[in-house]
Amino acid sequence: MRVIFTGRVQGVGFRYQVAELAASFSVTGIVRNVLDGDVELIAEGEKEKLAEFLHQIKNSRLKQNIFKERIEWKPAESDYHRFGIEPT
Repeated sequence: MRVIFTGRVQGVGFRYQVAELAASFSVTGIVRNVLDGDVELIAEGEKEKLAEFLHQIKNSRLKQNIFKERIEWKPAESDYHRFGIEPT
């Protein structure tokens, strides 16, 4: 799953909160800032777990910072062994 979050998502601890939520799910991947001010989330795992993870993000206190999200589902490439925050 790849999600681009648009809104006030940089400089507010967004990536750290997403990583904290990821610890509750069996997912791997990364969350990182994008140069245009968005945040990109790439997560791999069972589709049900990914959907739950996304639901938790969108219904957490982060929702006040999210104006829009673009979601893309595609097959996992097994590029990640854990979930982490990519530095900017």
